[in-house]
Amino acid sequence: MVAPVKASELKNGSVFDAGGRTVVVTGVQMQTASSRSGNTLYKVRGRDLVTRQKYEASFKGDETLDPVACERRAVQLLYRDGDGCTFMDRETFEQHTLDNASLEEQLPYLVDGLEGLFALVVDGRLLALQLPTTIEFDIVATTPALKGASQSARTKPATLETGLVVQVPEYLAVGERVRVNSETGAYVSRA
Repeated sequence: MVAPVKASELKNGSVFDAGGRTVVVTGVQMQTASSRSGNTLYKVRGRDLVTRQKYEASFKGDETLDPVACERRAVQLLYRDGDGCTFMDRETFEQHTLDNASLEEQLPYLVDGLEGLFALVVDGRLLALQLPTTIEFDIVATTPALKGASQSARTKPATLETGLVVQVPEYLAVGERVRVNSETGAYVSRA
């Protein structure tokens, strides 16, 4: 039996039982109380691993949740086809396939050779994918870089190799590599 975990200890990739639903955490936002007697709330966003439905709830920091025993396995993207993506376990070389509906939010971030990719495996079944926090992409389309543009706050849209569109600084051009935060979808830096 796995020991209960406090809501304040939840992080992306944590898996817990929410009234019979197995939920993987995709985001945690801390909201501090405005009064002295108020409790800090943790707004948890996630996805039900079985039904793929979105999950949102708020917990007090000291509330306990029952974690679900699952394995985090390092995987590699082998290939994508019309139905989904096939991944290979880096240790056992087993292959697992997830359909496109299961990967809906993560598909724009899946590039060939992506390092730091983990699968959440429960009872030998791959149920969810955990992306690295930052991912490198090539810019394939954007407006031309402005001559003399400095590193200012002005941005422009850029289409990346997977079709993902992000706002990048105006001095970047087609062919450059950039880092993008996989949790927020925001530009981080040049690669």
